[in-house]
Amino acid sequence: MRCLCKQKETKELKVEGDVGADPIWCNRCNGNLEIEEVPISLGLKSELRKWIANYGEWIDWDKDEIVTNGIKLEDEHNNQGYILTKQVQKEMGIPYKVSFSPSTFARRYANEK
Repeated sequence: MRCLCKQKETKELKVEGDVGADPIWCNRCNGNLEIEEVPISLGLKSELRKWIANYGEWIDWDKDEIVTNGIKLEDEHNNQGYILTKQVQKEMGIPYKVSFSPSTFARRYANEK
């Protein structure tokens, strides 16, 4: 899996949601990795794609604020992401280290109000 690090490859990954990006990132350079290059099962890739497609359902993009029950929706999304991260780690095994980076938009927004 190629990333932006000096060595051009990484064994330190993170699962993180973002708009228009694949859900697997290099945890060192923050480069977004092509999910097709990640050595995990097609089923898990499919689950990750479904998960990322729902990223931001707690955000009203037109108003740049959270929707009703936004914190709950974000928490559910983060819980699912954490479960998927554990599955990625299990399939990739050693020597990979896979972490999860949860979304914090809804809680940050709520705390600013």
